[in-house]
Amino acid sequence: MSSLLIHSMSEFASLIVPALDAAGASRVVEIGAEHGGMSQILADYAELKNGELVSVDPAPSRAFLDWLPSAPRVTHVAKPSLEALPEIGAADAWLIDGDHNWFTVYHELGVIRELCRKEGRPLLAFLHDVGWPCGRRDSYYAPERIPEEFRHEYDYDSGVSLGTDLLLPNRGFRGRGAFAWAVHAGGPRNGVMTAGEDFLRDCHEKGEEMAFAFVPAVFGLGVLFDLDAPWRDALAGIFVPFHEHPLIAKLEENRLRNYLRIIDIQDASAVQLRRNAAGQSSGGAA
Repeated sequence: MSSLLIHSMSEFASLIVPALDAAGASRVVEIGAEHGGMSQILADYAELKNGELVSVDPAPSRAFLDWLPSAPRVTHVAKPSLEALPEIGAADAWLIDGDHNWFTVYHELGVIRELCRKEGRPLLAFLHDVGWPCGRRDSYYAPERIPEEFRHEYDYDSGVSLGTDLLLPNRGFRGRGAFAWAVHAGGPRNGVMTAGEDFLRDCHEKGEEMAFAFVPAVFGLGVLFDLDAPWRDALAGIFVPFHEHPLIAKLEENRLRNYLRIIDIQDASAVQLRRNAAGQSSGGAA
């Protein structure tokens, strides 16, 4: 089923790589490697630029670990992001696609801002999953790493669907044990988009102006960068045509509705199979 759903940040490579080039990025940090799809693209970029990729992921897939020895310009840091970032130091660009909840993303951005300010570098960050469903609802791979006061009530078994903020017991788009959803959507300190907005507000209150672009496709890409960066016009030229584009948003909604319909069909089929098996078992016992 997962093969039907494009979900990787690598789908945005045709935008991200030109943006890295326009910003003159050499040292790039990615948070969240998963299977290494985006990692491989960034490694190729680092090779071309004589640069470096630092990939932060406490538990990447076997596919990523098997690929890693063939990528000499990639350093893997096997720690949670908020532990790893202070040790990594500043970078020219950051890709944030790890734990998709307010606490983690908001504090990742805060640490990144401090690292950039310390070395006098403009901030350039790409945030994945700022659209539905994580934009306004936390998800947790490791709830125990989120302080209790910032952690919403969560559920591993229920799923989400378009058109409702309620969780659906054993239905909808769900983690099947891999991750949990916050029981409630919306409200303060909930979701990746909310984390980005709160970070932007904090920057504005400090007198630091940031640009933000939102590409409403493949679960949503957010792009944050300093408005006083020398390459700001080049970045705007890349992302403004896609910012909140209504046609792209409509195509994304259609994609998600089709996928959710497939999940419903598969769930109904699984229920029927269980019923058939139970009936056969009951008949045999008689």
